[in-house]
Amino acid sequence: MKRKNQRELLIKMFYEMEMNKDFGNQIYKSFLENNSINNLEDKYFYSLYELYIKNKEAIDESIKSLISLSWDMSRIAKVDLSILRVAVTEIVHMEDIPYKVSINEAINLAKDYGDESSYKFINGILGNLMKQIQ
Repeated sequence: MKRKNQRELLIKMFYEMEMNKDFGNQIYKSFLENNSINNLEDKYFYSLYELYIKNKEAIDESIKSLISLSWDMSRIAKVDLSILRVAVTEIVHMEDIPYKVSINEAINLAKDYGDESSYKFINGILGNLMKQIQ
C-alpha cells in the first residue's frame, strides 16, 4: 500500500481513537482487521502508530505548545488534530522522511478531509514547528 494511503488510514484511526478517547490496542487491532492492513507490508503504518503511542504525551504537548495560547487543544477539529499527530510524528521521529514531504502531505490531507481553512491552520502549526526545530 502506498504511503499516502497509509497516512489516510492513520488519520482515520487516530480520529476514531480520539472520538473514543481510547488509544489502546483493541481499537488498533480492530482497525487493522477492518481495513486489511498487514504489518509486514505496511511498515510505515505500523512504525508511525508505534512512534506516536510511545511518544503520545510529548507529541500532543508539542502540538499544544504550537497553537495560540488562547486556544485549548479540545477546540482543534478532530480531523485536523489527527492530521497534525501524523505530521508531527513524522517530522520529529521519522528522520528518513523530508520535512517538506510531511508538511506537503499534511496540507493535502487537510484539503481532502478538513474544512476550507484546515490546510491554512495546519500549515501555520507545522511552520511554527519547523521554526522551533531550526
